[in-house]
Amino acid sequence: MKIGDLEKLSGISAHTLRYYEKEGLLKPSKRGENNYRHYSQDDLITAKFIKRSKACGFSLSETSSLLAIKNDKSHHVCAEAKQITGVKVKEIEEQIQRLKQMQATLIQLERYCCGGEESAEFCTIIDALENGNDITGGE
Repeated sequence: MKIGDLEKLSGISAHTLRYYEKEGLLKPSKRGENNYRHYSQDDLITAKFIKRSKACGFSLSETSSLLAIKNDKSHHVCAEAKQITGVKVKEIEEQIQRLKQMQATLIQLERYCCGGEESAEFCTIIDALENGNDITGGE
């Protein structure tokens, strides 16, 4: 199949498929005499694997490591995939905590702002961002 077919079947744009090829994640099974990429059913499986990995939040580097395990299962152990996944879970937990803190700060900023039509000279949001006072958690 050509890249347009792979694009339709995988739901990944041709531009992104070419990027994945450039990054070494996806390799066309062969190239025709006209230098067109030709993809196989296995390439489609790999493209969908990459798409699912990205949907789980794995970076391209992590996806590459998972692909290496997928492509050579007999020389890898399940613990390798679990370790990569465990690190990602921890990163996401930390990110969630940072986002919750941001949310709490924004809620507090919003709560203290009157939202009126008067001059922004007295806006608590602008003041907090400008001066780093306690509303934003300080510096």
